[in-house]
Amino acid sequence: MDFDPQLQALYDRRAAEGARPLYEMTLAEARAADLAAVRAGAGTPEPVREVFDELIPGPAGALPVRVYRPRADRGSLPVLVYFFGGGWTLGSVETSDAICRGLANAAGCLTVAVGYRLAPENKFPAAVHDCFAGLRWAADNAVRLGGDPARIAVGGDSAGGNLAAATTLMARDTGGPAIRAQLLVYPNTDYFADTPSRREITDPLLFNDKSVQWYWDNYLTSSQEGDDPLVSPLRAPSHAGLPRALVITAEYDPLRDEGEQYARCLRDSGVEAECTRYPGVTHGFFAMAGTLDAGGRAVQQAAAFLRTAFDGSGATA
Repeated sequence: MDFDPQLQALYDRRAAEGARPLYEMTLAEARAADLAAVRAGAGTPEPVREVFDELIPGPAGALPVRVYRPRADRGSLPVLVYFFGGGWTLGSVETSDAICRGLANAAGCLTVAVGYRLAPENKFPAAVHDCFAGLRWAADNAVRLGGDPARIAVGGDSAGGNLAAATTLMARDTGGPAIRAQLLVYPNTDYFADTPSRREITDPLLFNDKSVQWYWDNYLTSSQEGDDPLVSPLRAPSHAGLPRALVITAEYDPLRDEGEQYARCLRDSGVEAECTRYPGVTHGFFAMAGTLDAGGRAVQQAAAFLRTAFDGSGATA
């Protein structure tokens, strides 16, 4: 593999340390290791004007959300509702802290991170329903928070990208909230994906094919659920009327091909969809802006996409 030089240094360090895959750890070990790795890769937290936590009503009890107000806080702000990654199994609002800070400032938006329930304790569709509840709460409370309910986007990385895509389907099919744009960073889009990238990325030092299956096995009760569009957005009967999209993929990522397939599917359905593959990097690079220049560039690209979507009419769900 022809890794980005910065990534190669990280890879060599992991190899020297004998790093274990998360799927070989206990759940508690994997959750702790994932958060530690995310924090190490993110670097020093970027200052924003304000950060505060709230508890909101969820389908099965209170859900935590974290709200970020950008440094340049002028007037009624557009709103980004963000879902963290972690294979529906790992993570919390802490996981996406650096991403949300960077996007809030660079896109000039109020950013709301939703702390959805995790698997395997809470199987599908718990996370989807929690994320949709977070989206509705953000829309209903936008004015109180200083946001503009007419300019809302959703986004997420990895499983968070899957959840963002699923919430756009729910919003379209249930009458809102209206969504200006969806930011999908190396998303899972098809449980049944049998793609070259899924077959080829097998290195145990990377997020690989076994990682993908481990997360799916934690999330779903049975493989039959893989046909549900809220599990596999690529399998939705129609993608017409969904919000404009930016899909970001990584060259050495087992999810690369299904993410790019989803962008093509959106375009074929008349949805404006941009897709960028970042060369030389792996799954997770978007959360590593503190150590990988490619991660910083991807965050800036995502912010530019959001600014354009917030300023224009765009497509809405």
